[in-house]
Amino acid sequence: MRALLSVYDKTGLVALASGLTELGWELVSSGGTARALAEAGIVALPVEDVTGAPEMLDGRVKTLHPALHGAILADRSKVDHLAQLEARGVTPIDLVVVNLYPFRSEPSVEMIDIGGPTMVRAAAKNHASVGVVVDPAAYGPVLDELREAGGLSAATRRGLARAAFAHTAAYDAAIVGWFDLSDAGDDPLPPTLHLALERAQELRYGENPHQAGARYRPIDTLTWWDGVVQHQGLALSYLNLYDADAAWTLVHDLAELTGPDRSGAAVAIIKHANPCGAAVADDPATAYQRAFESDEQSAFGGIVALSRVVDLATAERMAAAAQADVVIAPGYDDGVVELLAAKRRNTRVLSAPPPVSDRLQLRQLAGAYLVQEAPHRAAGRDTWQVVTEAVPTDEQWADAELAWRLCGHVKSNCVALVRRGQAVGIGAGQQSRVGAAEIAAAKAGGRAAGGASATDGFYPFPDGVEAAAAAGVAVVVQPGGSVRDAEVTATADRLGLAMVLTGERQFLH
Repeated sequence: MRALLSVYDKTGLVALASGLTELGWELVSSGGTARALAEAGIVALPVEDVTGAPEMLDGRVKTLHPALHGAILADRSKVDHLAQLEARGVTPIDLVVVNLYPFRSEPSVEMIDIGGPTMVRAAAKNHASVGVVVDPAAYGPVLDELREAGGLSAATRRGLARAAFAHTAAYDAAIVGWFDLSDAGDDPLPPTLHLALERAQELRYGENPHQAGARYRPIDTLTWWDGVVQHQGLALSYLNLYDADAAWTLVHDLAELTGPDRSGAAVAIIKHANPCGAAVADDPATAYQRAFESDEQSAFGGIVALSRVVDLATAERMAAAAQADVVIAPGYDDGVVELLAAKRRNTRVLSAPPPVSDRLQLRQLAGAYLVQEAPHRAAGRDTWQVVTEAVPTDEQWADAELAWRLCGHVKSNCVALVRRGQAVGIGAGQQSRVGAAEIAAAKAGGRAAGGASATDGFYPFPDGVEAAAAAGVAVVVQPGGSVRDAEVTATADRLGLAMVLTGERQFLH
């Protein structure tokens, strides 16, 4: 039996080669792999002795030869294939162990592997006769099966072949992605997209308990989610991750409003991917309390995200409040996790690094995908325009900025009401903007007086401004751009409101 070993990642190589040698296998190797085996005292036949041709072009060509690929690709069930090998003096290769240049970590033309993928694909194509191993994690199981059974089963070879094709597909996808990033120019959307994902986390269940669910990530890539640590609570479900992602993104957006050094604290509470509570304050305990009081009823079973490390004072308030499904924060002071576990044993308590957004967003349709650039950070007040006679005060400006940021994370159509750094009413996902305003006002219950209202799209009619005025706000923030902007502005002037146009909308469907 003959094995071809040619690996960039030398992890486990010596142990594998030693095990094969002990089983009586003959080894063939090339380049750095051959040197590593020689240094370990393991005998391997050089590739050039098999091909009769030394490597050339600085190593770009060393394994691309019929003596190797014929040995890999020969169908052992066909007599004429075997006869051709014998006529040419070619010994069949029964196991191919190859991993590729580390293109993802060192993207460049020289890191585009040619011979490696060719050998992997050849062996995977001929998996009825040949085993192919691309992952050092598989060395142990492969050796164990060879020792116990004397060969690899058809099921094992098929599984290894699937892993091999997945490996080369992901490798090619990474190369295409590199070209797309390098050549993006003025077109942010490439002509093709190539997703190569690996299952990173099995979840308790999917959107509903009868559905399976898992988290996937780009192959060989760690995401911020891989830095999340669960300290206590039930296993995570699909919606726990989906809502926690929304909460973590929102709270980091709001944290930018807590001072240039982020010395203050922001807290967001999410329910079904929509904010039901949010606040900024000087300390985490106050921010949490005010976020919870935004909508105490909806906070039950929600996801709580905090921008600061959770201290005991904050944890005590959380323990006394409604049950949260998930708490996510940068970290926890000593004793906090234990306190939460004692009071809220089912709550999943997570610590996490800052979120990182993707360059593109994908949404699945039936049989298709929608792709767009990831949303950019909401415009700040330095680009906004006051179009009314009334001008916001400094406190109203702060509320207006918070309300505008907040409504960018609420499903459209939406209205967010804010007073003194606290969300007091949020109307989400309504077919009518006026309906969203009425829901927000009802939840505010008079607490919006003197505060700010923000909406994600322009007011097509004055009735939206009238609804905001009925809630008692002093300033209205909206994108503008309606053919009735003048009429809407005149209504704001008549009602004594300040109106600010942001010049951009932030729909979220």
